[in-house]
Amino acid sequence: MIVLASAERRPVQQIAETVGISRPMVWRWQCRFAEAGVDGLLRDKTRKPGKPPIPAETVARVVALTCGAPPREATHWTGRAMARAAGISLRSVQRIWQAHQLQPHRVRTFKRSSDPEFATKLVDVVGLYVDPPAHAVVLSIDEKSQIQALDRTQPGLPIKPGRCGTMTHDYKRHGTTTLFAALNVLDGTVIGRCMQRHRHAEFIRFLNAIEREVPTGKLIDAVVDNYATHKHPKVRQWLARHPRWRFHFTPTSGSWLNAVETFFSALTRKRIRRGSFHSIVDLQAAISRYLDEHNADPKPFVWTKSATVILNKLNRLPVPSV
Repeated sequence: MIVLASAERRPVQQIAETVGISRPMVWRWQCRFAEAGVDGLLRDKTRKPGKPPIPAETVARVVALTCGAPPREATHWTGRAMARAAGISLRSVQRIWQAHQLQPHRVRTFKRSSDPEFATKLVDVVGLYVDPPAHAVVLSIDEKSQIQALDRTQPGLPIKPGRCGTMTHDYKRHGTTTLFAALNVLDGTVIGRCMQRHRHAEFIRFLNAIEREVPTGKLIDAVVDNYATHKHPKVRQWLARHPRWRFHFTPTSGSWLNAVETFFSALTRKRIRRGSFHSIVDLQAAISRYLDEHNADPKPFVWTKSATVILNKLNRLPVPSV
């Protein structure tokens, strides 16, 4: 059709629009007909041979090198360092890493608990999340201390198409505050109070605030970590005077079992990290507004892993040295 339309001396743009192709495509077919005639239209034009695939031995060598120690004083392999070591291109290294799900630039941190009662405490806490007791409220309690009221030295620019938002790297400190929070695992609501310090006295004040808000007749199962404040003698005396309270301690170095940590993470990412606060009062007001928004549309906390699955996964970690 391109050749017939060209024989009628129709413009190239008109031919391209009629056939639904680009103008360079029309020119290529016109040139092929001029060079080879009708025979050139009946078969594909010969092309240069493509590059041969990377040998399997080279791929295996790249994978083995990536999983081993990097050269000299480097802490991890980079794409260009691997390309030089393997004698292939950077793009080839990237394709091999992608195919084998290798990411040497990333690292994940961990710490294995040395608590001798780790398994018992794990089963206890996970059991509260997965199968909470009847006629009881399950609360995950902790404090986020040393929240800094940072004020940027200059106003930043808003986000625009093709450009991210900006903020200065330096800041002014206006003090710190501590957020005491209790996450209700059943409905996702959070009881929060900001205080200047995080001693046992402030912790008892927060427990009294929770005591007033939880309906009478409900048992309270509280998941707390091993911070010394939570085990203070006066806190134990307070628990003795309030028999409906039961503390469930997470294992040593096992704060990841405390569900309220997920709320603290969201609070940091969504409200604090990029915020600019002119005073401690400004910071506390921002946290209070975030709590109100969260409690206006709460989501129940859902724990998905059983204690058996967690223990089997942790058993693959190396045993800590004494």
